[in-house]
Amino acid sequence: MEEELLLLDPQTGENMPVADRVRAGLPHPVREHSRAESRRSMIEMVSPVCTRLPELSYHLHRHRRIAALAARDSGARLTAIGATPLRAPGPHVPTGQRDGLCGLHVHVGVPDRELAVQVCAHLRVWLPLLQAMSANSPIFDGVDTGHASWRSVQIQRWPSLGPTPVFGSAAEYDEAVHALRDSGVLVGDAKVHWYARVSERCPTVEIRVGDVCATARDTVLITALLRALVATAIDDVRDGIPAPDVPECTVTAAHWRAARDGLDAELFDLRVGHSRPAGHLVGDLLATASPALIRHGDLPSVIAALSLLRRVGTGAARQRRVLQATGDLRHVLNMVARLTVMG
Repeated sequence: MEEELLLLDPQTGENMPVADRVRAGLPHPVREHSRAESRRSMIEMVSPVCTRLPELSYHLHRHRRIAALAARDSGARLTAIGATPLRAPGPHVPTGQRDGLCGLHVHVGVPDRELAVQVCAHLRVWLPLLQAMSANSPIFDGVDTGHASWRSVQIQRWPSLGPTPVFGSAAEYDEAVHALRDSGVLVGDAKVHWYARVSERCPTVEIRVGDVCATARDTVLITALLRALVATAIDDVRDGIPAPDVPECTVTAAHWRAARDGLDAELFDLRVGHSRPAGHLVGDLLATASPALIRHGDLPSVIAALSLLRRVGTGAARQRRVLQATGDLRHVLNMVARLTVMG
């Protein structure tokens, strides 16, 4: 589990390039679970491998709280938000310092690469919904962008980003990655940015479709659902059930709708080929994942977390409510910072 978090100026809301200082201020055991990002106004917190949701929740809350204290000591404020809401002034600020885009990366164990490639294909129909559930970046340049996840729009500039292509084998998957490297799209040790990818270092599938969640509670929910979907996909592969055959253009369209609307409108249901209310898709997801959730002992926690999500909304919905009520971005950032450590 990897959460990318922004370091913002408490007064102006602008990016603060103090990640090295913040990491240096972390206690050693926590520092080992942090990483520097290419943008010095971001820090990534990495959980240990967890098998139970309470264990994951403990580490997420602990890492966020301790990182927030280290950020405060460096004059910054830690915020779990998908995109920098306010750009630094002036035309000469490098793009990399302006655009803090923070995602959530969930690693789920899969025994072997052949199986992992097939799991990625089975996940395709559900990932737009998980993207909508994690939407947490509606504001950019101080205004509502009209998208629940503006980060999802911005990262389309990155090469090799998008839905994972369907491959017949791990060899085909590896050939595609090699071809991207040969084309110059991937340079050096750069990795593909597909929404689900097979890890090169460990036996996992890494799902990286969502914004960083506003609260640790939402992160735990997304993780539980993804683990259950991966387990369901493994069962389907072993039972000889093929991945749903959906056109690439509709998969892309479903992700676009998810990025724009979050859970506040209809979403495109790739299984049936038309739009449906987001709440209906969430219900279908729960029904599909329930056997695995029961096996993992996660079903009661997931039902409670989904009920709360329906009641209070995504991170994007929360930000919009505060912005509409106050018209003041400072109130939005105060709320985001509070949820980062308390939610």
